[in-house]
This record gives sequence, C-alpha cells and structure tokens, in this order.
Amino acid sequence: MRQNENPFSLVLLFFAFGLLLCTQQNLKAQTGNIKNDKFWDTKTGEPIYSQGGGIFTFTDPEDGVEKYYWYGAHYREAELYRDNPAVTQERNHIEAVTCYTSEDLVNWEFESNALERSEVVDHYERTFWMGRLGVAYVKEIDKYAMLVQHNDGVLIALSETPAGPFKVHNRLDMTERIGTPNTGDQTVFTDPDTGISYLVYSYGEGRNKIYVSEIGVKDDKVTLLDVTQIFRGKGREGNCMLKHNGKYYVFASNLYGWDSSYAYYMVSEDIRGPYSPKNKMLITPGSYEDYAHITQTGFFVNVQGSEKETAIYCGDRWSDFAGNGLGYNQWVPLSFDGETPYFNSLNSWNFNESTGEWTVADDNNYVKNASFEADRKAIPSPMKPIQEQLLGWYSEVEQGNVIVIESEESPVLNYFNTEEDRKHVIGEKSLNIADNIDFKRKVFQIIESSPYVKLKDGSYKLSAKVKNSGDFNKLEMYAESSGKRIATQIATPKDTWETIQIGDVQVRNGKVEIGFIAEGEGGASCQVDDVSLAQK
Repeated sequence: MRQNENPFSLVLLFFAFGLLLCTQQNLKAQTGNIKNDKFWDTKTGEPIYSQGGGIFTFTDPEDGVEKYYWYGAHYREAELYRDNPAVTQERNHIEAVTCYTSEDLVNWEFESNALERSEVVDHYERTFWMGRLGVAYVKEIDKYAMLVQHNDGVLIALSETPAGPFKVHNRLDMTERIGTPNTGDQTVFTDPDTGISYLVYSYGEGRNKIYVSEIGVKDDKVTLLDVTQIFRGKGREGNCMLKHNGKYYVFASNLYGWDSSYAYYMVSEDIRGPYSPKNKMLITPGSYEDYAHITQTGFFVNVQGSEKETAIYCGDRWSDFAGNGLGYNQWVPLSFDGETPYFNSLNSWNFNESTGEWTVADDNNYVKNASFEADRKAIPSPMKPIQEQLLGWYSEVEQGNVIVIESEESPVLNYFNTEEDRKHVIGEKSLNIADNIDFKRKVFQIIESSPYVKLKDGSYKLSAKVKNSGDFNKLEMYAESSGKRIATQIATPKDTWETIQIGDVQVRNGKVEIGFIAEGEGGASCQVDDVSLAQK
C-alpha cells in the first residue's frame, strides 16, 4: 500500500464498483414488454422504420459492448401511413436502410441511416426497388457487408463499422448462378456456432426453388462463394433461416404479394441439407387462425438465455402499401415440440433477454384476427387464397342465404372500410353481418388454451366497435364459458362506430366462446371491428 492511502477508501471503491456491475447486470436482466398491433418507437420516442431486414449481433466499436443491430428498409410511405392510417399508400419509395441497436431486444436506439438512398442513386440512378436485406461481418477483410435486393439484382455495400455508412461495393447478376438475375426474396443468416454468413433466397421467377450461398471474398470482391439448392416445389417467398437447438430451419410464406400468409418451414441437421420433408414445407402449427398474426415471414432472433433458448419470429406487416392493420413489425416467441415449431400468436408478451424467458402479458388480446385484416379478398373467395369463412371466425347460418364460394346469392362476410371508417377503426376490413333476405346468423370464435399459452381462468373484458343499419329483431355480442352465457345488446341503428363491451366475462377451464348473433330483415347490416378479449 502506498503511503497515505486509506484502506477504507479502497473498500468503498471496490464496493461501489461491485454495485455498479450488479446494477448493470440487473438492468439487462429486466423483463420488457413487446406489444404488437401498433407502431413502434425507440426508447426516446422516435418512430421505428424498419421493414424486410434482419437483426445481427456485433460489438459496438465505440463502447466495446456486444449489441443487437437491427437493419431494415425505411420507406417514405411508412411515414405517410403512420401519420394517417386511414389511407393505404399505392407504392413504396425507399429513403434509406436504417440501423437500430439494443441490448435487450425491447428498447431500441436509432444509430444511423446505414445506407442512404443517395449513395445508391449515385451509382445506379434508375433505382426502383430496394428491400429484403441483411448484414454480415466479413472476417477476411474486417468489414461489414450489406446485401440488399436492388432492382433485378443483389447490391453489396461495405462499411468499416456495423452502423455504417455503407458504400456501394459490388452488384450481382444471379443469372449464371440460378437462371434469373434477381432473387425472389432473400435474407442474411449468420451461423452462431461458426460465424459464417449465408444468403438465403429463392428463384426469381415463380419462387419455386430456395437456395443457400456462403458469403465471402473472391477476386477482392465480396460475393457469393457457392450455390446449394435446398428446396424445389411450390412457390415460396419471405425466405429466412433460424438455428435452434442445433438444427437449421428454413421458413417462408405463400406467394400472396404483400399480404399475410401461413408460416411454412422445413428442418435439417446441416445448413446445406437435406431438409425434411424433402421439397415440401409444412405449415407451422399456431399460424393457421390468423396467418401468423397477419404477417409475412421476415427473420428470426435466437436467444441463448441463462435459463432458456428462445426463438423469436419477426414478421413483416406491410401496412403502408397493403393495409394489413397497424404496425410494421410483429414479433412473437416460438415454442418447440421436438423438431416441430409452434407459433404463439400474441398481441402482447414479456421477454427477458438475459434469461431467455417469456410470458404472456396481462394486457394480451386473445382474439385471433381481431381486426379482420387477415382476409385480403371479399370472403367467401374463389381466388387465392380460396376461403369460405373468415380466418379464425365461423359464420353459422340458421336462416338466409347459404355461405358458399362462387354463388351470387352468398353473403359477403367482410366489409371494405371507407376512409371515413378507418378514422375510427383499424385497417381496410371489418366483419360484415348482412343479407338481402331475412336472416339469422351467429358469427363466433372459440378461444382456448394452446399447448404453450394458457388462457387463465378469471375475469376478462370483451369489447368491439360496431355500427349497423336496417331492422334487426335481435343483435347482440356475447361470451360463453362453462355453460354460463353473458350478452349485451347492440343499440338501435347507428351509422357511426361505437364501442360496446361486456365488462365481466368469467372464463373457466381455459376456454370461452365469443361472438355476435343477428336476426335481421333483408337489407339490414351490421359491421364489427377491433374485437378484444383481455384480462381485467
């Protein structure tokens, strides 16, 4: 000890340092809430604009802390739609590729416009489309490479740091590799065990083939080193990869354009296959009732927590130029039964990044397809996807025209909201209970515990927004659980939306039926939107 050095002061110093470390650890270990069906903000309240991207783990060069880096496309129309969700924009114009960082996957901070549109336009003036992107660390050159769809090719931009700025480096015409100049859809996947990054993508026309290519350096250029076809079958897009419990999963969606879809998957012991089932993708259980919480497959984050390994499905909701409700990003935790993933369609859930543990939040809305945005066509529909009933709901006809595909007399089960409607309710669609002859109809949904999400017994509030016209002998919203039924009458005709609710729905044995009963005269109609069942 140096002369005049106070041993008590050293004790206090070490104590303070230990307290600081514990505080930092406790802060990171805190549980945060992930709320879907809304627009997301950074922790300082700025709008998050990030679509069709990915999340990667890099070390922040400024503070040396390992963080999650989230990259995605910022479209001009995303701003317009957020400012006024009553109007769906017609096109998409990219402003930049954004970069956000987080240490807990809940609280995000804006870092930069990692790739500016101006940087791309300086090299390729006629830039029409940019999207579907990811970032890989290229060890050979100690740089970060962004791979992004650009018009009919794949653009590669490089940066010295993960937050950019990224500068145009190379552009790939994929024709010699796969037969089309473009990729159908693509994401970047980095194997957490090897650190090797890959481009996962589909064939450019028809998207009936899926490929994996390692990202590396050849002839002083960052490029794709190989091509392995891992799937050939029905057209798929939104291709992305997950490694969980040592196995590789490839996920994709149907060819529904910007619309939502089931989440399809296949699994393998090796990244280059063979994948099972061979040349066939299975529908992920839990994604049936609402088309994967009204999303298209986007990307995944797999968290190795101290208590649990949790895979997070990050779906894109292309609200700005395709409707689909509110919010661009919908994240839910997956569960696994052996090799089979299960999609937990949640509106609100809590996550602890440090432990990897998640729970359903108290304010979760348990209704599937609650704002009726999963169905993009008039239902029943003879067009892809062919459907007779609204997704997640069942309409039972006691009297009136039969609900059947390709019948001029069949009632249309959904209503296309006007711009005025959308000032009061969410999205382009709502439930439509109507007929041109006298009718009696029940529209209902059964909500019950799933294998991984328990519908707890207790008191819930059921609410919805409604408007109606014409003459009804009976019009009500109801809930029934364990033989006990409670209902509220919907008032006399009103041409404006109003909120109705049942304030004390007692759920028993993890199951409840909710719905609407209508007995109307020909020409009467009732529209319903934004249904919610949440704990009180």
